[in-house]
Amino acid sequence: MNSLPKCPACGSEFTYEDDMMYVCPECAHEWPKDGTAEDSSDVRIVKDANGNVLQDGDTVTVIKDLKVKGSSSVVKVGTRVKIIRLVDGDHDIDCRIEGIGAMKLKSEFVKKA
Repeated sequence: MNSLPKCPACGSEFTYEDDMMYVCPECAHEWPKDGTAEDSSDVRIVKDANGNVLQDGDTVTVIKDLKVKGSSSVVKVGTRVKIIRLVDGDHDIDCRIEGIGAMKLKSEFVKKA
């Protein structure tokens, strides 16, 4: 039975000890063992389709053809999207795609480039 605490950032139960820190292998979050908890209630982890953590300014690649609502345009597989911005909501990536313009994407349809 694992007596180590769950990760406060993503809730993973697969944490491990490293010197004076606990480490989460899923989101790479580290926190001290001595019980001083940091306030991570406002930290939001956004992961791509492969489970990689996304950050503002990353470049991602679309992994599925996506229809553009209200238009006959389609964002094709393999389209690279540069300089993403993470936002709250159902569509958690705000970006600009060449030839289409400003869009919101779901992180489950992209992978980190």
